[in-house]
Amino acid sequence: MGAARVPRRVIAYVRAGAALCDLGVTPVAVYGSGHDGDVLDPAKEGGLRAAAVTYLGPGRGLDEALLRELRPDVIVDVTYDGKSPYALDEAVVERLGVPLVALSVGNELTLPEILDRFGELAVSLGAAADAGTAGADAGTAALDAGAGVPETRAGVPGAGAGAEGDPGGRESVSRAGLRAAEDALRKAADRSALTVLALSGAGPDQVHLARPLAWPELAHLAELGVRLVDPGPGPGANWLTGDWGRAAELRPDLVLFDSRAHATAPDEVLAGVRSTPWNPETPPSPAAYARFFHELAEALTA
Repeated sequence: MGAARVPRRVIAYVRAGAALCDLGVTPVAVYGSGHDGDVLDPAKEGGLRAAAVTYLGPGRGLDEALLRELRPDVIVDVTYDGKSPYALDEAVVERLGVPLVALSVGNELTLPEILDRFGELAVSLGAAADAGTAGADAGTAALDAGAGVPETRAGVPGAGAGAEGDPGGRESVSRAGLRAAEDALRKAADRSALTVLALSGAGPDQVHLARPLAWPELAHLAELGVRLVDPGPGPGANWLTGDWGRAAELRPDLVLFDSRAHATAPDEVLAGVRSTPWNPETPPSPAAYARFFHELAEALTA
């Protein structure tokens, strides 16, 4: 049975909230992850600060009384394992009695599939007001049925929501922008012979080197022709952890560096290598990835 109304008061993990904001749904508030502090990370904020969205601090330490005062209709998180919300204690949501949707951003999905799911969710939450009602009804029914559980049980709006809910509004414009950015990056990669290494600095003595195929957006870059460097064998599914000497040995022409506040910038320890920022938690929206693809295209051809 569907919900009586479209959920309007959304609280979200900052990555999900920034994506929804891009897609036309402004959250009441957002919370961070265990990496985040008491101030919203500028690398993650997207349009949230401009939209005056309240930041609540790290999700694992949220004040339940404050959450109740905010009266959320739904909480939106992400999941990397397909089982548990990434940034919020599921038991808190269960005690609140509020529906939880945790959309997968793991490598079992392609980047286009991830973007489609967030687009469908945004429609179900009221984005694209001129859209047909079938997709929104399906989305609210899923939310209503899945209180307190992640995506694998809470459900995700069906594919029809994206098809019926986008008759030329904001989502269509941003999709066109994404296609243009992909074309620009494809052309830049075709003209450039630069090799690219994605990494996250973990202090002066340690760095996490990204395995390209473990990241949907990096795998998509490879599909567009970017010459990504694989760090090679060793432990770790998403990252190979080593020292900065290991990064230097790979001899990348360009470094995609983790631009989040907790990460170490490579220019502090990896001298003489060109670099450009990469947010491993880029909001899953066409607009956010279009910006990233344009920035990388410029870095490849500079």
